[in-house]
Amino acid sequence: MRFSELEGARVGVWGAGREIRSFAAQLGRRLPAARIVVAAFDIAPAADVRALLGAPDARIVTGAEIPAALGGCEVVVRSPGVSIHRPELRVLRAAGIPVTTATGLWLAERAGRGVIGVTGTKGKSTTAALVCHLIAAGGRPARLAGNIGQAALDLLDGDPRETAVVELSSYQIADLDAGPEVAVVTNLFREHLDWHGSEEAYRAEKLRLLELPGVRVCVLNARDQRLALLRPRAQVRRFGTPDGWDVLAGGLARAGEPVLAAGELPLPGEHNAMNVCAALTALEAFGIDPPELPAALEGFQPLPHRLQTVAERDGVTWVDDSISTTPESALAALASFPGHELVLIAGGQDRGQDYSALARALAAHGAGLVAVPSTGPRLLAAAHDAGVPAERAVQAADLQAAVARARALLPAGGVVLLSPAAPSYDRYRDFEERGERFRALAHEQGGD
Repeated sequence: MRFSELEGARVGVWGAGREIRSFAAQLGRRLPAARIVVAAFDIAPAADVRALLGAPDARIVTGAEIPAALGGCEVVVRSPGVSIHRPELRVLRAAGIPVTTATGLWLAERAGRGVIGVTGTKGKSTTAALVCHLIAAGGRPARLAGNIGQAALDLLDGDPRETAVVELSSYQIADLDAGPEVAVVTNLFREHLDWHGSEEAYRAEKLRLLELPGVRVCVLNARDQRLALLRPRAQVRRFGTPDGWDVLAGGLARAGEPVLAAGELPLPGEHNAMNVCAALTALEAFGIDPPELPAALEGFQPLPHRLQTVAERDGVTWVDDSISTTPESALAALASFPGHELVLIAGGQDRGQDYSALARALAAHGAGLVAVPSTGPRLLAAAHDAGVPAERAVQAADLQAAVARARALLPAGGVVLLSPAAPSYDRYRDFEERGERFRALAHEQGGD
């Protein structure tokens, strides 16, 4: 379903996050005969939600009222956080009522033309930002949208000739009707099982992006075993392979020829070098010659909470990698500091992740560990089993205590790395709030 097809429709929305607010604003401006008649929420919303949605007559419903109320709508636009597997949405789809997202409406409106879509368990935000930066560095207009940048529907206000770079989560991909012209997948790990219901469903709903109408080229990570085995119907370009863009001796190579040294890259870690490879491959897949390197990467700023140095003093560097919600992402963060004395702060909402590989890497690195709830006890047990000394792998009741214990484990200085390997929702609103709390605590320890 396209956005323009909503003219005159009775619309229901579920949620009032950034995407839904953008949708409501565009609906009011562009399709005045369409109106939001129902707004559904899991918990009672703020009193001004009707004004926020520009829908003064909308019926506000929660709980058991939701299915029947939304059943009177002609289309339902869900917030990405509302799982397509919710029984209420199954009932609506079975009744023939379309369920979509604002991003889905925009992609269908554009039929994917001029769009580079980036997804992956980790690295999608950084890769999308790199793609946009490199296009602009080459002198072409580009806009960044999706989970970072603007809400996708806000691109309706721009020049349709601009290249749109859109970060796509599995929550958005799960019911898309149209895909981007170029679809990039950075990697695929175990994640978001609570939303998708199973690891198999997560993978399938993430990878359905590659088979959607409108996808001309798929850009895939050759080093990811699951992605390396894929043979989608669209043309495929791979990065992380000797005949394409690859990481060589910490830097970048193209077809085996060195292009950039590790010190010329804007971000630390081999995983970030792979993100640059993904971005450059995406440009080529789109038909854009890569701009001159390393000049084109100048000025690129790391995104917040992604291996971000937040304080330095007395020989201690405090690094915020709160975006890390999987063991694989924490492993990549740990590998970004070879030769450094390091203490990892990790732990968060328990989603049944396996911490054995991360524990072995801690032991091999000689790193310390401060484990916090809720996964802290499991991570701590795995570290002890892997051979991390008991005095170097300790537990803390919360992040404040963890920061103090981590500093005590580094009397001669080193790196304190917050890379939790778990979501934040057991203690914090989101990973941003967790990262900001870490930043404040790091400064209390005497950081600049």
